[in-house]
Amino acid sequence: MSIRFQIAALVYMMINAVVFGVGLVTVMTFPSLARHAFDLIPAVVVASFVLAAPLAWLIAPRLRARFGRRERIAAGR
Repeated sequence: MSIRFQIAALVYMMINAVVFGVGLVTVMTFPSLARHAFDLIPAVVVASFVLAAPLAWLIAPRLRARFGRRERIAAGR
């Protein structure tokens, strides 16, 4: 497993929770969507699982780059 995949796997659930929260708040805030909450909330759950994977994959290198930068600064390079 690559380091990027490992970091993405760790970050995936946090991103999933945030995407789900944003989707749920959006559904419950608007009365026209809240009327269809029984149908929309399962769609929000599925969408959050699907959207979190590519977002985690995009965020993982940035987290690794930050650590590498600190490590190089500490080593005096």
